[in-house]
Amino acid sequence: MKRRDFLIIGSALGLSPYLKAEVDTGFEKEFKEVEKTIAAVQEHMFPEGSKLPSAKKMNTISFLFQTISHPTYDKDIRTFVIEGAGELMHREKGKFIHYSEERKESALREYEKTNYGRNWLSRIMTLTMEAIFSDPVYGSNIKEEGWKSVQSFGGLPRPETRYIRL
Repeated sequence: MKRRDFLIIGSALGLSPYLKAEVDTGFEKEFKEVEKTIAAVQEHMFPEGSKLPSAKKMNTISFLFQTISHPTYDKDIRTFVIEGAGELMHREKGKFIHYSEERKESALREYEKTNYGRNWLSRIMTLTMEAIFSDPVYGSNIKEEGWKSVQSFGGLPRPETRYIRL
């Protein structure tokens, strides 16, 4: 066997466990438990009728899930997103998603007063803005409405696929 062939086969075998890497089902279960809370926070931050497209219209919760569940995403941040939503649910006794807009604003302002809450809300804001302004190939920024709302356009060259699969 030639050295080159050996290196190619060795590399392929070394990467083989990652080729079929999937999201840990434990993570999926944890995410499902907090998904509605995160979506409600995103929709409160980016409501319908504002200058920017709404979080709901842009399907930002799906983008957030796909982003943080990707195998290359930082596991500590993934955990932080889940735990922060769980903390908000705990603080509001599981009722946050049923609150009026005024009550949601009040609850989020109170959560923001804590260092943990402030950082969590900042992370959710960042992920939501990434969804609204990302290339539509990633499943958000539908019909490029995020770009259009700020009279901008995406960078070139544009991606052809969602994510590099490992």
